[in-house]
Amino acid sequence: MAAAVLAFSEAYATPLITEEEAKLPPPKGAVAVDRRGILRGPKVDLVSPGDTVRSPVHLQLKFESFGGTKIDLESVKMTFLRTPNVDLTARIKPFMQLSGVDMPNAELPPGEYIVRVDVKDSEGRPGSASFILKVSP
Repeated sequence: MAAAVLAFSEAYATPLITEEEAKLPPPKGAVAVDRRGILRGPKVDLVSPGDTVRSPVHLQLKFESFGGTKIDLESVKMTFLRTPNVDLTARIKPFMQLSGVDMPNAELPPGEYIVRVDVKDSEGRPGSASFILKVSP
């Protein structure tokens, strides 16, 4: 029974990062980190996956806006930081909501991947977060 459920979930997995993209060289230079201080722009939090996981993963991001603003879904952009960078936005678009991203079966090859998410609120204020996805074989 468990094997059937696993086979079913893998059959409907959505590629987030392909094998070819995973083989691209790492980014050159420093990778921007979260800004500190009091900001009114939206916030992006990685809810899941946590530590090292197996593919497919349940990718969940939470968006939070402030001061009565709403998230501008047209501004959401997800980037796999490589050389050259890979735009993942089209792959997560069907799973985006005002509250965040809920992608139940994101498929990634084994490895560690730095991903950045940029978002703006309805008043044009930016927010950004970078995180590492660790996928075991």
